[in-house]
Amino acid sequence: MPEYIDVAAARNRKGLRLVLTAGVPGPWGEAAKGLFFAKGIDYAAVRQDGGGENAELAAWTGAANAPQAIYEDEPARSGWAEILLLAERLAPEPSLIPSDPRERATMFGLIFEIAGEMGLGWCRRLMMIDPGLRLPPDALGPMREVFERLGNRYGYSPEAVERAERRVVEILQVLAAQWRGQREAGRHFLLGDRLSALDIYWATFAALLSPLPAELCPMPEMLRQQYGAIGSQVEAALDPALLEHRDTIYRDFLQLPLDF
Repeated sequence: MPEYIDVAAARNRKGLRLVLTAGVPGPWGEAAKGLFFAKGIDYAAVRQDGGGENAELAAWTGAANAPQAIYEDEPARSGWAEILLLAERLAPEPSLIPSDPRERATMFGLIFEIAGEMGLGWCRRLMMIDPGLRLPPDALGPMREVFERLGNRYGYSPEAVERAERRVVEILQVLAAQWRGQREAGRHFLLGDRLSALDIYWATFAALLSPLPAELCPMPEMLRQQYGAIGSQVEAALDPALLEHRDTIYRDFLQLPLDF
């Protein structure tokens, strides 16, 4: 586990601080870590408790979620695009954003499909909390509050879960077609001819479909089962070649084993 500092210590610190959910490989947080790792940017890890109120954090930054990137005295950045652009400013090379305008637009659009509202991560969260919220209120004990908080955050309803599963299938089909076209062109990345943020976002969010093995990602077993419970329709849409690409990106560009 990283050496987390608490919010009070983080407020008195300069430089880059990255708020992360402690103890679990949250995909948004792992993606942010991946961006900074690929660029060699150091940061102080600030603890956030997943599903908790995190009142002290909210009082500091205005938000209780993770990840958040706080650089010097600048406002906290919690959106994936904001964090990516901050990383580019702090370390312009190696650039993770294509210079070609069309490729740049494609990259931001595809990452939104992965990390944006009703994107891959959002929809998988809806699918993961659905079984718990369908149980009687007293079945989850204290965890009921956590599930309800997550449900409110992601707009949970049984109808939303049905839409979410369809969206995951659609997104995987788009990514599979993108990767197939790149391979046919003799390229080794999801976009262009060099590593981009798209490769990092796919690699880290793929955990929500098929986590890395335990020796590389020592996550709690219950969470591993939740991440891997994707259903037959999503499983059919998940091209094994995309997971092979995930493995390559982790091996060549990201930190292993995962440390959270």
